[in-house]
Amino acid sequence: MSASSWRERAATVFRCEKKPATGSKGMVTSNHPLASAAGAEMLAAGGNAVDAAIATLFALTAAEPMMVGIVGGGTGHLRLASGEHVVIDGMATVPRNGSPTMYRPIPGAARDVFDTVDRENTVGPKAVAAPGNLRAWCQTLARFGTFSLDDVLQPAIRIASRGFRVTPYLNHCITEAAPDLRLSPAACAVLLPNGDPLQPGDLIRNPDYAETLRFIAKEGEAALHGGAIGDAVTSYIQANGGYVSREDLVNYTPIDRAPIRGSYRGFEIVAPPPPAASGVHITQMLNILEGFDIAGLGFGSVENVHLLAEVLKIAFADREAASGDPAFVDVPVEKLISKAYAAERRALIDMARAQVWSAGISPATSAYTTHMTAADSFGNVVASTQTINSTFGARFIVPGTGLIPNNYMNNYDPRPGNALSIVPGKRVTTSMAPTMVLKDGVIRFALGLPGGKRIFPSVMQALVNLLDHGMSLQEAVEAPRVWTEGNALEMEGAFAENTLRALRKKGHVIQTLPTVAGGMNGIAFLPDGSLLGAACWRADGTAIGVGGGLAREGVRFWPDAPFI
Repeated sequence: MSASSWRERAATVFRCEKKPATGSKGMVTSNHPLASAAGAEMLAAGGNAVDAAIATLFALTAAEPMMVGIVGGGTGHLRLASGEHVVIDGMATVPRNGSPTMYRPIPGAARDVFDTVDRENTVGPKAVAAPGNLRAWCQTLARFGTFSLDDVLQPAIRIASRGFRVTPYLNHCITEAAPDLRLSPAACAVLLPNGDPLQPGDLIRNPDYAETLRFIAKEGEAALHGGAIGDAVTSYIQANGGYVSREDLVNYTPIDRAPIRGSYRGFEIVAPPPPAASGVHITQMLNILEGFDIAGLGFGSVENVHLLAEVLKIAFADREAASGDPAFVDVPVEKLISKAYAAERRALIDMARAQVWSAGISPATSAYTTHMTAADSFGNVVASTQTINSTFGARFIVPGTGLIPNNYMNNYDPRPGNALSIVPGKRVTTSMAPTMVLKDGVIRFALGLPGGKRIFPSVMQALVNLLDHGMSLQEAVEAPRVWTEGNALEMEGAFAENTLRALRKKGHVIQTLPTVAGGMNGIAFLPDGSLLGAACWRADGTAIGVGGGLAREGVRFWPDAPFI
């Protein structure tokens, strides 16, 4: 479907705020221009997509300090030139000193609310889980990259040392977190000089972090996992009541996982498996939607939004019943992603009214992030979603290191006996969804975004935009989104008032918001072999393409010829 034809059918029309980038030799998209430039620098120097991805991620730790850091966790999805897919699980884990009763849950809190007394699992050293990012990135580079760790760290070191100008987006994030950040003198020195948040246009520098990165360039992953940097981090955390120990860092191991593979209208959808909920529930939702004429309903129509809302509620009801680390929770993956199960759930949808959905499976026992996408001319593709969980993680900086630790313990249920309850060594359940779309074995799209529980629903909507509505990649990542897990139906502000009224008549409780989830970015692989990169308006995302190439074979300059 052409852009003009989807607009003819659309009930909601929007204007893209950013322009896509094109390239013939490679592409990097991320949620900060300096990070995308770091990845493009690797490609221009002859590196591959893995070199570019790891350089981009390290650069993001300096340029997007509120979203990602090496004391965090994440999920990397690689498609190698051979066609092999591997998902690298670098998610954080419960510290060995953790226990199901380590926090005091808020009395009477809803089942999906994990808040605790005094916010101990959200802010401060007690909120930190054992991180996996640095070890996962270093091992990924060593296995699949071509450059050294020192090479890919140089852009991040420059950013942290030289500094860069604060954007309005970063200013907003600092301002939002300021009440907690003020409790950390080291955080104040970087983010709130003179007690006030850095303003747009101010220079932000983190020289301590630059020194940490230089040390990592020399010592490798061992700098954190058993070395001096790790000792500084764990000593500070434990001295202030936290649980992460030296043993947690030394013993952490990333895990290779086989992705979930689903199909939708002749395309293959490849996404992360548990402990990520994304691949399972993206496949489940698309299986249900496959039985409807989505394109015929029109983007943004009452019927289209109603159907998306019902499918989201179905998926989240099943997610609550069975989701988690497969080493601790029996997740019924095969049933959830089956076409037969989708048909059962589809038959129960009432297009006339909103419903309250319960799980169709037996319960199991036992938004703020960043994303980048890179591709090279050799056939390697990386889509990677990484985080320190909430904005600015646990909201303190470890003195002398420039490091902002995660607050991943907020993702565990502080009540014992549930699927997401705290058990030492258990990995965080995530909605991260670095996703790739194939057609007849050929990659067509790779994309992802930050946004907590709203991540995989937003990816699902982007896929529907691409594969049903026929949007361009730029349109698909910028299109208005909706989200619900059974309570209010969140809708971005572009939807028409008459659409909202009609949805309310069907029984939906509407809540309009400036954004649903965060900045999506991705790459489209065009039939002529060129690449198109896109990033949306919800973050400082930028796509940078590498074009041109080497001189024609045989070209040389005569030594006695003037070069003027």
